[in-house]
Amino acid sequence: MNIQQVEYVLAVSESNNFSQAAEKCFITQSTLSTMIARFEEELGITIFDRSKKPVGITREGEEVIRQLRIIQKEIRNLNEVVDSLKGHLTGELTIGIIPTVAPYLLPYFLNDFVQKLPDLHFVISEMTTAKILEKIEKRELDIGIASLPLKHKDTIEIPIYTEPFLLYDRENPDNSILSTLENLDYERLWLLEEGHCMRNQVEHICDLKETRDILRNLEYKSGSIDTLLKFVNKNKGLTLLPLLATLDMPEEDRKYLRSMEKPIPTRSIGLIVHKHFVKRNILNLIQTEIQLRILPLLGAQNPEQHIVSPVKA
Repeated sequence: MNIQQVEYVLAVSESNNFSQAAEKCFITQSTLSTMIARFEEELGITIFDRSKKPVGITREGEEVIRQLRIIQKEIRNLNEVVDSLKGHLTGELTIGIIPTVAPYLLPYFLNDFVQKLPDLHFVISEMTTAKILEKIEKRELDIGIASLPLKHKDTIEIPIYTEPFLLYDRENPDNSILSTLENLDYERLWLLEEGHCMRNQVEHICDLKETRDILRNLEYKSGSIDTLLKFVNKNKGLTLLPLLATLDMPEEDRKYLRSMEKPIPTRSIGLIVHKHFVKRNILNLIQTEIQLRILPLLGAQNPEQHIVSPVKA
């Protein structure tokens, strides 16, 4: 087995066509076909079903290809580590970030950070926490940015900052008093849709499990905080928002924000990587850059905070 054979097999798996794969790899079709046949012979496994048009992948071949993608990723990581040791940050960095963090974090640091590293190609996608963990486990994603703690067995978590939740009550413009969980009108509480960790956190904060039957026909399930706010405003509802999501709110809306009484419900945002992640330099740079930009916006941290789990109980 050699690196070229790995690349050839993956090229065919992506195009399902030997001719297109050969063109992509800048070799003749006969050379590519011969190299893959030798690879299959070494393994004692048929990867491709050549009788099908387009080329099919055998069940055993799917397992082999899954492992080859990991090998390819690790080879690229090795090359990038070598470049890093030589003082160069190059290659590609894939980052997944949850939708309830992305619009309130990325604008503050991403543009300047990317410009500082012109030889590094960034690919950033919004996705749920579950998808981030799935892709990190498969080594298809380098870094995740999400609410912690997740305590996944194959990942390392690096906390970056914590931010409190604020009550946004469209029916009550008096933000001079602290809110308590006991005085919330749960019949007006609006939540994000299932699958969002912030929904789980709000459920933890409000202990909604015992009132689920009462609220079943009173919840609105939205996929984004912006959409959620539009419906809360229209229907004079209430919801809980992380602090960063409130910084750019119009002054007219800010008067409906209220702080929570102690212990203040808070979420912890951090980086998630695979336990074998090797690009430590870039990880440290991202952590430092985010903290430099975000911590001043959050102000002094209150010691009487309670970090709410993003994981459904």
